[in-house]
Amino acid sequence: MDKGLNQCARIFPDIDALSHAAIEECVRAANEAVSARGKCLIALSGGHTPEHANRIWASVYRDKMPWAKTHFFWGDERFVAADDPKSNYRMARETLFKNVAVPPENIHPISAGVGQPDDAAKEYERVLRTFIGDAGPSFDVLFLGVGVEGHTASLFPDSPALGEEKRWVVGVRAPAEPPIRISLTFPLLRRARATYFLVAGADKQEIIATLRRNAPAETSKLPVAMLKPEGEVIWFLDKAADGALSP
Repeated sequence: MDKGLNQCARIFPDIDALSHAAIEECVRAANEAVSARGKCLIALSGGHTPEHANRIWASVYRDKMPWAKTHFFWGDERFVAADDPKSNYRMARETLFKNVAVPPENIHPISAGVGQPDDAAKEYERVLRTFIGDAGPSFDVLFLGVGVEGHTASLFPDSPALGEEKRWVVGVRAPAEPPIRISLTFPLLRRARATYFLVAGADKQEIIATLRRNAPAETSKLPVAMLKPEGEVIWFLDKAADGALSP
């Protein structure tokens, strides 16, 4: 089955409607996972759109999630202290975890900002391997975004990490601030049961148009196109990001 953007996109009027739809889908998946397997594993993303979605999650959907049986991870992290304003963990803590009944032991941030990025990456892979096996699905829900140049998680075009097929987590240098980051890699990211791309804003129109055209000459080196998820894929787009290209 083709899992390209054209087949998997859902278009919403604005970031608010997009966020409600994405979190509602996540809540459904989380409850199904707990019913079927006794727990749910969710990987979070940083950025403005997930921040908006988290606030809705912590209010409208607060009483609908199986928080006690849900474990939270991150698809990537900036190599900064946990209280740094640029920290993906800090954003999730302030917008989500402070307002819902998630047991502290169910929250698994990437230890960043001290020591060496590669050591932090290896330690996080050890954490992940206590929950995820070498085969089969990884996360029940993986939240991702896409950058204007086609990056996803902290995997940017031409990064050596794009060719990683053994390690699940690596330290990377990104052409963005802050440049030192920790990112999950394709071998783990692609195995999620469900991957939700949350994309909002007019600045994303060009990359969305490129992905819609799906021309190999344009997409072959874009990390988001190289990912090739194995599970369900849903693109949650607002009209500003989608432009005038949707039917």
